[in-house]
Amino acid sequence: MTEKIGVIGTPGKWSTEALADALEARTGYRQVIDMARVTLDLGTRALVCDGMDLCALDGLVVKKIAETYSPDALDRLEMLRVAEAMGVKVFSPATAILRLMDRLACTVTLANAEVPMPPTTITEDVTAARAALDRYGSAVFKPLFSTKARGMVLLDADAPDAEAQIAAFKAANPVMYLQKKADLSGHDLGMVFLGGAYLCTYARVNQTGSWNTTIHSGGKYAPFEPDAALIELGRRAQAPFGLTFTTVDIALTPDGPIVFEVSAFGGYRGALEGCGIDAAALVAEHVHQAVTA
Repeated sequence: MTEKIGVIGTPGKWSTEALADALEARTGYRQVIDMARVTLDLGTRALVCDGMDLCALDGLVVKKIAETYSPDALDRLEMLRVAEAMGVKVFSPATAILRLMDRLACTVTLANAEVPMPPTTITEDVTAARAALDRYGSAVFKPLFSTKARGMVLLDADAPDAEAQIAAFKAANPVMYLQKKADLSGHDLGMVFLGGAYLCTYARVNQTGSWNTTIHSGGKYAPFEPDAALIELGRRAQAPFGLTFTTVDIALTPDGPIVFEVSAFGGYRGALEGCGIDAAALVAEHVHQAVTA
């Protein structure tokens, strides 16, 4: 019997296609699913994409639910809950990803687990936001739904237009999320886990002088060897979420390591270019074994 495991992602994108190739090598079946083309019929309990009912598959691997994070992406995950209820194994589970798409949901979970993070303030009040900025001296204002630092604004407390910039951020982000700017010393880390087990750690190294180290802003991947205490911090950060594959974003600061966030989908390219590890192959093998167990 051929296991039918589909990949939810972005057709044509490297990580999506690499994962689909790895699954095809193990099962002989290949299907890439764009959630923008999926229709849910609750009356018939069918989740259909291009004439195929996803509820008839043995498994689904979620590589990317949408090109950009937004509340609309949450609705796509809710649709996948129907496939789960019909017996399809989904990796990572829809409810696990749901807890990470909203930056605040991720932050609250990490805080409740007592994971060290940058000082953070969440408010709808511009006066309170200004007061937090004054306390922090310099802060990054972050949209609740974004990746690769898109939409983030770095503000200094003594900037002459600080109030105007806060007001502009508030206009686009009614709930303001701001974190004290951390001293990254030019790099931060991506710690990779599969099924809760540690795989590797890569560094994102600033190449452009930007305040952040994301590849989107010109950063480059490099290998990094963490000590046991740092690996334990990463393990503790990802544990509450129950993800199949994830990357924990960690910074080494003068005051000790801090966690920025846990990724809903993980860094396939970072693992490959920074660590020489084929994450797509490892995820495909993990999923295949889980589906056939």
